[in-house]
Amino acid sequence: MTVKPVRVGVVGFGYWGPNLVRNLDKLGDAELVAACDMSEVNLAKLSALYPGVATTTDLDELLSGHALDAVVVATSAPSHFAIAKKVIEAGMHCFVEKPLTLRSADAEELVRLADERGVVLMVGHLMEYHSAINWIRDYIASGELGDVLYLYAQRLNLGKVRTEENAFWSLAPHDVSIVLYLIGETPDRVSANGVAVLHGGVHDTVFANLHFPSGKMANIHVSWLDPHKVRRFTIVGTRKMLVFDDMEATEKIWIYDKGVEPAEALGYGEDLRLRFGDITVPFIPMLEPLALEVQHFLDCCADGSTPRSDGRDGLRVVRVLEAVDQSMAAGGAPVQTIVEV
Repeated sequence: MTVKPVRVGVVGFGYWGPNLVRNLDKLGDAELVAACDMSEVNLAKLSALYPGVATTTDLDELLSGHALDAVVVATSAPSHFAIAKKVIEAGMHCFVEKPLTLRSADAEELVRLADERGVVLMVGHLMEYHSAINWIRDYIASGELGDVLYLYAQRLNLGKVRTEENAFWSLAPHDVSIVLYLIGETPDRVSANGVAVLHGGVHDTVFANLHFPSGKMANIHVSWLDPHKVRRFTIVGTRKMLVFDDMEATEKIWIYDKGVEPAEALGYGEDLRLRFGDITVPFIPMLEPLALEVQHFLDCCADGSTPRSDGRDGLRVVRVLEAVDQSMAAGGAPVQTIVEV
């Protein structure tokens, strides 16, 4: 039986839109029908690459004139809510780049609307589709790492500096989504401190602490004002420790058979012993995360299943981002968060 391709429209062909369009164009499950962008220059670039795709600067024309099944939103974060709301109200499935919105109340409304209209709402939490991240998730589930005690993530670079959202909103959605995905919990409180140097009130560097109901904790450090480009996180378990470095081309995961454990025969005044074992670098076949993410969206549109990074996942991440802002505004004081969605 021939499966009818999902008719897709795209809003935004600036920074990330071209990558989404490239994947939509090459996947047989999608028919890329139309694109919308406020910039005629961007639309001219798209038309040169994909001459069969209709273009417009009018969102309403995109939604009403092309019999679309789904719309991919890849615009600037402040515009996500208004565009996604129009898409969902038009009865179309909607993919929104991260973050879902800039306010949790807006994210809640999109989740509610998607439920009411019976459409798929998916958020571009790209790292949840990364081959190495899913290998780590399975490794944690296997018990080889032991119980996860804590983890810390670093996402650092010199640029790209933004003025509309701070470094945590710009960079940390990836890391927050990874932490929640791997731990399988939502934090019950958040505390954070940051520094705003380049633009008043827009933090360039942020250190955030996430505490979870189970007692686990995570630290996330993001900055676009750093001499090093770093994409790394470390997980410490009761049995082993794991480091993921996304800047490595092939050896992205290192597992350290190290730990601290009680022992029967110890020296005077000692009650714990350090254990040093082998270092393992597993081979993980890597697939393009964005291709997997886009295919997952198309599959969910076709069969009505719930996406891995659905609207509720996006809402959980936005609530953490919002709590980080609140904590920084309160001088680093802990902020309680909503655990359930």
